[in-house]
Amino acid sequence: MEFVIIGGDAAGMSAASRAKRNRPEISVTVFEKTRDVSYSACGMPYNIADPHRPLDDLVVRHAHVFRKKQGIDLRVGHCVEAINPADKTVSGTDPEGNSFQKAYDKLLIATGASAVIPDLPGKDLPGVLVLKNLEDGRKIKDWIARTPVEQAVIIGMGYIALEMAEALCRRGIAVEMIKPRPVFLPWMPPELSDSIRKEVENHGVRLHPGKTIEGIEAGGKGLRVVTPEGRLEGEMVLVAVGVSPNSRLAADAGLDLGPRKAVAVDRSLRTSNPDIFAAGDCADAFHIVTGQRAYIPLALRANRAGWAVADNVCGMKTTLPGVAGTAVFKVFDLQVARTGLTVQEAEAAGFQPAAVTIKARSRAHAHPGASDFWVHMVGDNVSGRLLGVQMAGKEGAAHRINAPAVALHAKMTVADFYQCDLAYAPPFSPVWDPMLTAANQLLKELP
Repeated sequence: MEFVIIGGDAAGMSAASRAKRNRPEISVTVFEKTRDVSYSACGMPYNIADPHRPLDDLVVRHAHVFRKKQGIDLRVGHCVEAINPADKTVSGTDPEGNSFQKAYDKLLIATGASAVIPDLPGKDLPGVLVLKNLEDGRKIKDWIARTPVEQAVIIGMGYIALEMAEALCRRGIAVEMIKPRPVFLPWMPPELSDSIRKEVENHGVRLHPGKTIEGIEAGGKGLRVVTPEGRLEGEMVLVAVGVSPNSRLAADAGLDLGPRKAVAVDRSLRTSNPDIFAAGDCADAFHIVTGQRAYIPLALRANRAGWAVADNVCGMKTTLPGVAGTAVFKVFDLQVARTGLTVQEAEAAGFQPAAVTIKARSRAHAHPGASDFWVHMVGDNVSGRLLGVQMAGKEGAAHRINAPAVALHAKMTVADFYQCDLAYAPPFSPVWDPMLTAANQLLKELP
């Protein structure tokens, strides 16, 4: 069997490695257009914060290891430009610009996602940067070292934007953040969003939400982000407004697309063509709460989906139930986490949501080191089912979020979750964990 994979990061290399473990006799060929494979993209902001740490520290396994130890035909610098489902081939160009063609029996599209770059005047100026892959990270570290950068402007206020604001501040760089939408974190309730905003501002970051961005121009300190109210200056502009799935190859091959034009797959990761699979940030998934298709590109899903593809290719029928959208990120001294649906998402999915927001303490009463801990919980007025949780605090959020995530997978009601036997010790939690306190309050809002 010829198993061909397009893309050599999380989903692609997970699938390649597992396929060779399952059936060593299978021929596995991976085409990766960059020179990097199998690296921790999520670690890039923290690496960039340290000028002495090489970015290649994030590489989990080098290409030669896959070739030598696992017998994977891994070809870096090879860009696949077309898929021909009729004759089951892929074609493209190698690092020297020569054309190649490869036949497949089973194909995996694991092309990932790309950073969204708004169509602004000046977007191609030197010093206007994004962060999605390892080469992007190299460019940022190199730019900071060569310029050098004393002030930076970040366009966007999402996960990556906030993580990079912290990273740049730790490098001694003054940071301003700007975005057109007026609400700082629109997917969070005001109490949680305000606590995160204060944390960011208390570390010297200047925020400019609700500002129209007219373009980027050279001048001043090097670059200027132009708004009707004036200009934000810096030696560097980081565009961090989200990602979009790399689905062009799939679309050109006639495959069905799902939300946000991600490649549509079933629960076995098959596309609309039974011999072609898709996994990772280029593909959609089913949301375990709504049962509907969703585009939520996260690392665990990419690795798990790669394994599932390999199992199916090797004749071991495997399906994935879906995702809850569980995520956590660090904003200076705060941990911010979420799983499941927001109130707005619940309404859009046809639920009748009720929600509460509570402020508790991270540790037991009078125990040293306790700090404020926020929990926002959403339930369904009809079924009583738990729909989603968000939380923020200086400790505990990163691991506490896993409890409601499991509850969502188990389709528990809020009442069921309230009865869960959660661990207690004064250094780690009050007797009534903040999540249980939120569930108790939410039960009062449900019929």
